[in-house]
Amino acid sequence: MRTRRRVFAALATATVGAGLVVAPAAEASRFADPTTLVNTSIGNNGDGTTFPGAAAPFGMVQLSPDTQLKKYASYDYAQDTILGFSHTHLSGVGCQTMGNFRFMPTTGAVTSSDPAQYGSKFSHANEKASPGAYSVKLDKYDVQAELSATERTGRHRYTYPAGAGTQNVLIEAGESNGYTYAGDVHVVGNDTVEGWLQGGNFCWETEKERYKVFFSAKFDRPFASFGTWTDGKLAPGARDASLGSKRAGAWLSFDPKAGKQVGASVGISYTGVDGARLNRTAETERSFDKTKDKANRAWREELERLRVAGGSTADQRTFYSALYRSLLHPSVGSDVDGRYRGMDDKVHWSDSPYYQMFSLWDTYRSQNQLVALLHPERAADMTKSVLKIYQDGGWVPRWALAGGETNVMSGDPVTPWVVDNYRRGLLDDRTARALFDALWRNANEVPADQSKFRGRDGNPSYVKNGWIGYRDVPGYQFGDTRQAGSASLEYGLADCSLSLMAQGLGERDKAKTLASRCDNFTKLWDKSVQSKGFTGFPRSRAEDGSWVGDPDPAKSTGFHEGTPWQYQWLAQQDPKALFGLMGGAEKAEQRLDTFFDMPLLLKDPAKAAKESWVIGAYDYHNNFAFNPNNEPDLHAPWMYSWTGSPWKTSAVMRAAKTLFTDTPYGMPGNDDLGTISSWLVFSMIGVFEATPGSGVYSLSAPMFEKVEMKPEHGRKVTIEARGADAAKLQSVAGAKVGHRAWDRSWLTHEELLGAHKIKFDLVEGPSSWAVNAAPPRLLDAG
Repeated sequence: MRTRRRVFAALATATVGAGLVVAPAAEASRFADPTTLVNTSIGNNGDGTTFPGAAAPFGMVQLSPDTQLKKYASYDYAQDTILGFSHTHLSGVGCQTMGNFRFMPTTGAVTSSDPAQYGSKFSHANEKASPGAYSVKLDKYDVQAELSATERTGRHRYTYPAGAGTQNVLIEAGESNGYTYAGDVHVVGNDTVEGWLQGGNFCWETEKERYKVFFSAKFDRPFASFGTWTDGKLAPGARDASLGSKRAGAWLSFDPKAGKQVGASVGISYTGVDGARLNRTAETERSFDKTKDKANRAWREELERLRVAGGSTADQRTFYSALYRSLLHPSVGSDVDGRYRGMDDKVHWSDSPYYQMFSLWDTYRSQNQLVALLHPERAADMTKSVLKIYQDGGWVPRWALAGGETNVMSGDPVTPWVVDNYRRGLLDDRTARALFDALWRNANEVPADQSKFRGRDGNPSYVKNGWIGYRDVPGYQFGDTRQAGSASLEYGLADCSLSLMAQGLGERDKAKTLASRCDNFTKLWDKSVQSKGFTGFPRSRAEDGSWVGDPDPAKSTGFHEGTPWQYQWLAQQDPKALFGLMGGAEKAEQRLDTFFDMPLLLKDPAKAAKESWVIGAYDYHNNFAFNPNNEPDLHAPWMYSWTGSPWKTSAVMRAAKTLFTDTPYGMPGNDDLGTISSWLVFSMIGVFEATPGSGVYSLSAPMFEKVEMKPEHGRKVTIEARGADAAKLQSVAGAKVGHRAWDRSWLTHEELLGAHKIKFDLVEGPSSWAVNAAPPRLLDAG
């Protein structure tokens, strides 16, 4: 204990302004319209892979410009040519996909089906974007293109220059940003174009997964002429075309004498052209401007569920832009009449909205919790959708892309994702029991036919031994055995969380079995490994128990997108047991200090974040430092809550904040469907669930003076932190929850929702607040 006091005193002395009470500001800035603070260009670079275009919250349609094809993001801010505007995108995804049904306005004669030929230069100075709207001037044609969206439709308005000759719209239905395998396009009558495509092969994992998507586009003016193409062959006057080796599309020409503007409403569906037509008819507003206004109102309502005041304008833009990105996915997959395409490639009907696009390995760590907090009804429907995936396809998903299971990533992310929503009381008993049965099966078996679902392919050795036997076997059926070290840790966290669900449902024997797996991480601990002055790290093992791969914990054998240095913290379900392996809490804290470069961080937070941590969005391997660009160690800053120094969490998160700015290059890595953005949102309001499945939030110093949460159909909760400043190394000196003094570094989901007001007192530098009040281990969180 004396050693701890000496270390604390030394750190306090080294920190400028340590212990200074933060003076209350006169009054926090008033809440602003959050839609005016969202910058949709943040992350539009090659690392962030976000898109700038128009979408509704959790919408089926993301109507956005494409500057490149067959790349992670179909829009790159560094490029100066737009190839067209496609209707489906994923925000921050790490592999090429979607970009379906690309529209492009042109003038003059149509002479090519190649977007490299008909694409247009543009300038960012002529781009305007806000939640639900996007516009840009296409320099080659002097056309002003405007976009907006409802949940299931995209709305276009093109303004052509006077005297430009023929006005055209080109529609590419075959070539997307991802792979396409089949598709057709049809010109219907004199104002409608419809079609479909089959895409898939996401991240090249199975090379078999497929999805179907359909569109119906109705224009507000009749065609003067039209034609279609297959690959490079143009067919004037033809109404139909099928995908050749690369492309299939149609062009539509309009008489310039009839007006300067051409508008179109485009319905999207995953059930069929009839569904796309129905969605278009049901959701088309009378005018483009009404669509844009409605989209803006929808986003304002969403963003005002979590309002902030105080801080700099740049901080507010960073925050609201992150919140915006957190609410784009999962995406509605059902039509307005409730029909959806299931994992069996058949059309089903649901009495609640069906969602798709589940990047679970990412979102179970932060984004799921944010949606469940602000939108419990949507979160419940999303969880029911996972059950439908199981019922239709026969197994629970890992990374579900529309109607296909991609099997991308490793571990068992769906389990803590479901358990989190169950423990928040979002599931009715029937749904919960059906999901538990599915998750129990997933935790103990392997799909008999792995052609569609890989499942937990490491189960045979894991259930037997408590670890996955490492095997470097090719083929997607054996992904977890190739990532045996990290997947074993993921299985353990998932099983531990599922034990709480089993207990809550009265499945006592199964709860006991699952609980016995909570500390399986100890079976991967190699006590002989040394690194950076520390002894003992997790390591992959063969089925016979022998260690495999390079013993250096900064190497990556058997660890997915990370190293043992980063994965050693993925045992947050039982920190006491983990710290015991490390030699105690004090030794664990020393590891954390090395991991984050705490001495430099306290002197220069930005320098530590930009020079000592992992640099580069895809620099996964051969590193020992914190990687804020990727998911495996996102919870690591909150491990200080268990070492007795929760103030250091606040220091780390303020350093991390310096990596996020309100510019197109303002994200250090790809967002993975809102995961990194949700993590940032939580850190800026001072609340984060470090252990998925626990329903327990760890607390840190907020970065705004006032936060107001208004969950759907719930009571308002206000968080106050007078004098909060993200640019200063502040920590919590004291707190109140309601009228009660709060000396714990955590609170439950129920306590958060039940609190009318949470008040933090902040100091600059270290604090002794809550040093002996760590969150409970996962088994005790029930």
